[in-house]
Amino acid sequence: MTIGIDKIGFATSQYVLKLQDLANARGVDPEKYTKGLLLEEISIAPLTEDIVTLAASAGNSILTEEEKQEIDMVIVATESGIDQSKAAAVFVHGLLGIQPFARSFEIKEACYGATAALHYAKLHVENSPTSKVLVLASDIAKYGINAPGEPTQGSGSIAMLITQNPRILSFNDDNVAQTRDINDFWRPNYSITPFVNGIYSTQQYLDCLQTTWEEYKKRFNWTLNDFVAVCFHLPYPKLALKGFNKLLGDSLSQEKQELLQKHFDASIVYSNRVGNIYTGSLFLGLLSLLENAETLKAGDRIALFSYGSGAVSEFFSVELVEGYEKYLDKDRIKVLDKRKALSVQEYEKVFYEETHLDDSGSAKFSSYEDQEYALVEILEHHRYYSKVEK
Repeated sequence: MTIGIDKIGFATSQYVLKLQDLANARGVDPEKYTKGLLLEEISIAPLTEDIVTLAASAGNSILTEEEKQEIDMVIVATESGIDQSKAAAVFVHGLLGIQPFARSFEIKEACYGATAALHYAKLHVENSPTSKVLVLASDIAKYGINAPGEPTQGSGSIAMLITQNPRILSFNDDNVAQTRDINDFWRPNYSITPFVNGIYSTQQYLDCLQTTWEEYKKRFNWTLNDFVAVCFHLPYPKLALKGFNKLLGDSLSQEKQELLQKHFDASIVYSNRVGNIYTGSLFLGLLSLLENAETLKAGDRIALFSYGSGAVSEFFSVELVEGYEKYLDKDRIKVLDKRKALSVQEYEKVFYEETHLDDSGSAKFSSYEDQEYALVEILEHHRYYSKVEK
C-alpha cells in the first residue's frame, strides 16, 4: 500500500518584521542576521492569532468540503500549546467543520512532534486504508526582547493530508529515530518563553544528525547519491546549512554536490522570510523545495532530517509521485509579500501584548479583520474562536 502526503498547505500571520530594522534597533550589524542566520524576515503573530487560528487557516487552504467529511483523524503537533488539557486539534476540528466521528488530539516533543504525527497517521491509514488524516504542525516561536533568540522567532502552520495513493509524495518505510535525554532547549509550565543553551543545542543538533544518518546508512545501505535533496529542521537556515555541509562527506561528484546545494537553497526560501515555526519548520522546508526547485520530477527521492530538542531526531525519506506539481502553489511568495511590515516599536507592542482577564476570567478582542480565523473572546476562561467575515 502506498501512503503519503496527498495535499500540503501553509499559513502564517499577517505581520512581518524585517531583520534589517531589528538589527538597526539593536545596534548590531545586519549581516549578523542575513549571513549569520540566513534570515531576512520573521512573521509576527498578534494576540488574536495563535496555534489554533494558524492551523485552521492552513487546513482550510487545502481541504474541500467533501474531504472535511472524509477525515477521521485530526492531529496537531505543537510546542506552543494553549491548554494543558484540551487539545488544539479539538478547536480546529470544530472551526473547520470536520465530521464528528473523528479522533482529535495533540502531540508534543519540541520540534519533532509533526514527524511523530506523520508516522502515527501512516500507521492509521495502513490499518484503515480508506481513512484520511489531517496533520497540522502549528507554532509561534517567541523569545524575549533582546534575547539571543529574538531574530529566530516566527509563526506559522503547515497542514498535510495523509492518505492512501497520495498525489504529492509517498513515504518510504525507512525511518530511523534516536532519543537523548538532554537539556538544550525547554520551556517549563511556569514560563512563557523557553530556556535555551544555544551552543549546546547546536552541537546536539549536528551530532544527532551525524549519528542518525550513520545508523540510517547502516540499516538501509543508502547514501546521498540516492537522493536529489535533503530537507532539514530549520530553527534558522544557517544551522541547517552547517548540517548539510557535514553530510557532504560522502563520495559525491561535483555535479551531485551542485544539485544538492541548489535544492538546499530552494528549501530555505520560505524560512528565510518566515523564521522559525518549530514543529512545522522541516515541512516548510519541504514545501519550499517542492514549490521553488525547477528540476524535480516524479520518482525523485528526498531525505528529511527531523530534530526536536530534549531530544528526538529522525531520518527518513519520501518519493515524489507523478503529477505532484499540480497540487502546489507556485505563487506563495506573493502571499508573503502582502504581510504588513511592522516597525520595531510596533513589533514589540504587537508581539508582547498580553491578555488581561477581568474578575470573571473574561476578555474580548478586536482588530483581527485581516485574519481568516481569530480568537475573538475568552469568556469565563473558555476560549472562543470564529471564522472572520470579510
